[in-house]
Amino acid sequence: MKFVNRIEEQKRLTTTLKSASPSFIVVYGRRRIGKSTLIKKVISPDDVYYMADQTERPHQIELLAKEIGLRFEGFDRVIYPDWETLFQALNFRVTERFTLCLDEFPYLAKSSPELPSLLQKMIDAKTLKYNLIICGSSQQLMQGLVLDSSSPLYGRASQVLKISPMNIKYLREQLNCTPVEAVEEYAVWGGVPRYWEIRLQSNSLKEAINFNLLNAQGTLYEEPYRLFIDDMRDIVQASTLLSLIGNGANRISEIATRANKPVTSLSGPLDKLITLGYIEREIPFGDNPKNSKKGLYKIADPFIDFYFRFIVPNRSLIELGRTDAVMEEILTRFHGYVAWHWENLCRKAISGQIFMGERYGLASRWWGNISRDEQMELDIVAESMDGKTLLVGECKWSENENTERLIKILTEKSAKLPFAKNKNIVPVLFLKSSKKSAENILLPEHVIEMIG
Repeated sequence: MKFVNRIEEQKRLTTTLKSASPSFIVVYGRRRIGKSTLIKKVISPDDVYYMADQTERPHQIELLAKEIGLRFEGFDRVIYPDWETLFQALNFRVTERFTLCLDEFPYLAKSSPELPSLLQKMIDAKTLKYNLIICGSSQQLMQGLVLDSSSPLYGRASQVLKISPMNIKYLREQLNCTPVEAVEEYAVWGGVPRYWEIRLQSNSLKEAINFNLLNAQGTLYEEPYRLFIDDMRDIVQASTLLSLIGNGANRISEIATRANKPVTSLSGPLDKLITLGYIEREIPFGDNPKNSKKGLYKIADPFIDFYFRFIVPNRSLIELGRTDAVMEEILTRFHGYVAWHWENLCRKAISGQIFMGERYGLASRWWGNISRDEQMELDIVAESMDGKTLLVGECKWSENENTERLIKILTEKSAKLPFAKNKNIVPVLFLKSSKKSAENILLPEHVIEMIG
């Protein structure tokens, strides 16, 4: 699969590496997100790229010396007793600036706890004659190394890049599929380029799910647990929380009851899953995130969501080889599952965008009481930046909807909103397909373009 976008990240890295003095750059993000590929795209053949492993310090030093020896002849003929000796020797050999990348840096820091302090000393003394990039998949450890005020490397980086999942526009380009197919594919694979690459090895979405997820030997069958190993001490707890959330426990009280734990013990683990990008806490439009009591937890990452909705509850059947039964369940529930992620995509499309002449802020769901006896829910609510206009949206992942009827219902609902008084209301339909074309009817192709 060809290299996908990452134009902004490439630009930042290239600009920083070309700055007047040697740079210290930190790159991190979850496994398979494309960090190493990005770095290799930016650095030149004359630079040194080293992928660390989980071996002891002397072996790591020897392996790095061999990589450096490809750039500086004879460098690996010397035995270096420690990291400081190696870096001093490298500085001595440098006559023109180049870039050294230490990938999977947490492995090095684990076997050599003194390494961050050593790098800090070199950076502070301005003795480095080359650019240094450190990269890692353990988001927790990498954040701790550079964002924790107690860390030796805190505040030393010229550039800190967190590599995030890519948007649906690039998935559609890579899979060369229709907008509708792109939404369905994105609901399974999310924004991780490596998963798209794996998907391309199969002829259809169904075949790819069967081969990679509905098989105990499948490439992605254990994938979430590999991700969790990088960042969590208690993998069982993380898996339990994601299983509960993925299967309908969205309030913290519900999660606590089903996990048989006190509510107070879950705030930390849930916050950690939010920080890592696996879940999010959704609150109704207009509520204050800090004190809202209506917060609902949901899985933010499509691949993780698919896994904990369909794979985890059926692992016993999968390992017995009863994959037909599991696929039957997936196909039965798939429409509703995709509809859920279609809503999320539609909210992303509106957030911060100009639509029908107005720029809107963050789009959210809204639910609540409109009278003592009546509750209401809206898929999308967003306020214009000037505060005068309110966009309200209905999302449907189905065919042949009566658009006039939907607009009428949406307009009636909007009039009942407690915060809609004196606002200009713009009703918008987000539909899988529509025979009618109108400015306030958005289809998958429009949503994908707006996100991109």
